[in-house]
This record gives sequence, C-alpha cells and structure tokens, in this order.
Amino acid sequence: MKIGVIADDFTGASDIANTLAKGVEPEGGLKTAQFPGTPDLPADEEIEAGVVSLKSRTAPVEEAVADSLSALRWLADQGCQQFIFKYCSTFDSTTEGNIGPVAEALVNELSAQKVVFCPAFPTTGRTVFHGHLFVLGKLLNESGMENHPLTPMTDANIRRWLHYQTEEAVGLVPIDTVKQGSEAIAAALQKADERFVIGDAISDEDLLAWGEALNDAKLITGGSGIALGLPRNFLRGTSPKSAGSVFTGIAGPAAILAGSCSGATRRQIDVHAKSHPTFAIDVPGVMSGDVTMQTLLDFFEAHLGRAPLAYSSGSPDDVRAIQGQFGQEAVAEKLDNLFADTARELVQKGYKRLVVAGGETSGAVAKAVSEALGSPAMSIGPEIDSGVPVLSVGKSEPIALALKSGNFGAPDFFSKALRMMEAGK
Repeated sequence: MKIGVIADDFTGASDIANTLAKGVEPEGGLKTAQFPGTPDLPADEEIEAGVVSLKSRTAPVEEAVADSLSALRWLADQGCQQFIFKYCSTFDSTTEGNIGPVAEALVNELSAQKVVFCPAFPTTGRTVFHGHLFVLGKLLNESGMENHPLTPMTDANIRRWLHYQTEEAVGLVPIDTVKQGSEAIAAALQKADERFVIGDAISDEDLLAWGEALNDAKLITGGSGIALGLPRNFLRGTSPKSAGSVFTGIAGPAAILAGSCSGATRRQIDVHAKSHPTFAIDVPGVMSGDVTMQTLLDFFEAHLGRAPLAYSSGSPDDVRAIQGQFGQEAVAEKLDNLFADTARELVQKGYKRLVVAGGETSGAVAKAVSEALGSPAMSIGPEIDSGVPVLSVGKSEPIALALKSGNFGAPDFFSKALRMMEAGK
C-alpha cells in the first residue's frame, strides 16, 4: 500500500475511499479498499490505498486512541508511506476529544512534525476560512450541527475547538497563503511554530495545492477533501487510469435502513415516503422489547420489491426527550444492535442491495454484513452522490452496500442509490 487511512466512522471511510479511488485528471486514482475494523490478515498486494473504518468518533477517548493506533500499525505493516486520520468534514467532536487525543497519539507513534488539520470539503459545502468552518455558507455552530445529539458543534472556530482537546498550540495557514500555491503553503508550514496547524480551503483548487504541499508528510488529518490531490503524488509519470473497481451492477431484493437524525436525512425520508413504503421505528418500543428485528424483517418482507425504508430518525427535540428517558448510550446501543441484527438476517435471506444512512448505523451494519459474508475488504464502485460510493462486499456472491453520512446526498438519494446498485452506473 501507498496510503493508509484511519477513519473514525464508516460513512466517512467510504467518503475518503471514494476520493482516493477517483483521484483527479489526468493521473486518476489508487486501487482502494475499505475495511470494517482493523483486519487480522494482510491485505491483497494490489491494493494501493487502504481505509480502516473505526467506530471511534464518539467512543471513550482511551478506546478511540487504542483502536486508532492498532489501525495505524496494521497499515504500516502493509507498507504505507503516508497516513491520514480522517474525521468528519464538520469536525464532529467534543471539547474533550476525540480528534485531538487521537491525533496526538498518531503523531507520537510516527514521530511526525507539522500536522495539518483540514476538514474542508467544498463539493459538499464545507469550507474553512481563517480557521472557521462553514457549512453551506453558514458558520458551523449555526448550521444545525449545534443540535447534534452526540457531538454538538457550538463553536465554528476549529482552531479554538481543537485547542480544547490538546495541550498542543494550534497554528493556521490562512487562505491568502493557500491561494499562492503549494510552495507558499509548504513554506508557511515550515515556518510555523506550532506542531498542529489548521489549513484554510474554500475550493477544490485549494485542496489540490494542499495535496502537492503535503507530498512528503507522514501524517495528515482532515475530511475526505484533503485526500483529493494525494494520489497524483504517487502516480505522476504513470499512465492515466481509473482505480475504482469494475462494478457492473447487482440486482436482487433491497432494503433501506436509516438511523440518522440530520435534517438532510429526514428530508430524504420524506421524499422517499411519497412513493415507497416506510416504517418509523418506535424507539421506546425498541427499548421495551416490543419492536424487534423480526418487526423490521416482517415490514421488509411485506413490501419486497418496493424499496422499503425503516428509520429511527427524529427531530432534535424528539431525540433529546428519548435520550433523557432511557439514556443516550443505552438508546444508541439498542438501535445499533437492532440495525446490525436486521442487516445480518437480510443478507442471510438473500437481500442483495442495502442502503444505510447515519454514521453509527452504517458502522453497525457494515460490520454485520462483512461478518455474514466472511469478507473483510469492501471494493469501491461508482459514486452515487458526492462522497457516497457503491460498495461491493463479498467475492463469490457479492452484495451492494451504500453507507451515507447523515448530511450527504440529494433529496432522492435512497431511490437513486438502489437504481445505481442495479444498473452499475
């Protein structure tokens, strides 16, 4: 492998895997695979970029650090020359972590020097300007992310937010320097007194300049956008290619599972419900045992062939009320187990296409599907919407899987994903 990625959730892992597989013209991308957790065995030799998907974003700090170091060491054993710590493009974290503590651990393991933090992903409306993170032109803390049930983002100044999480001083390479190009960026990094540095970026061209400037960096941190220009560093002088796996389409029974409470996902559910069957999961019923895996299976079987969708999404007020009644961790664990058990059973029943919304839900489902098929590597197929590719899991009888971050995707994402999974494009 050339590039190794430690991703703090599964949808973000798919996002950056898609970025690395696509690359940019004329060089193209790297042959990329996504792994649900740190594998026990070596990766196939032809894989050029490996993305290890963890559920470390909201885990206890000590657990997040340990899991991230384990992934780093496995990737190093695969021969990786450069490493990326991938977190959400909305910098999802608390004032205690986990971005800062994990980054510190990775830095110490690699003896890295200047480390860039750049969550920008302009294609999906995430930009960093003078150290402040914007979402579709709104400050992060005014974008809806301030209502996130697990990581409420109440400060758009990510330089300050990161400093809450680490004893390291946090510097900045501002947009005026970035616009001067890669040499100016590299010079600014060299001159910076701080080891941790926020990187401004408001366009893809800025990210490409960052990619060139970070050619020799051992460790880079950020959203998937920071990987945009990295494959060309390894591919200059080679024949242009598309490194995404050949995906010709997978037909068969389909189901959609949504566990995200984001505004985008709730709108997507509303759009899907206009012409497809949907099932609102009663969370108190899940907690009491009245709503079970069999409840969901019965719904999917009753609506086979009609793109049925089961969801546990709710408004911020609804989520807070349920968490207050049953406890945040207890609710999350129950729902994760419900979605994982349901997905595992759907695969065993012969379902071939699964679409999943929400980072925690995606993590639970991806691990369950991988275990059910006995396949640790997920191949990267065509892009459904920005940052969300089709994944192919399994070799002899593969299934198609899509893992969508809560805020990603067009309003008709669910039906579009199922069509693309079947058509192959």
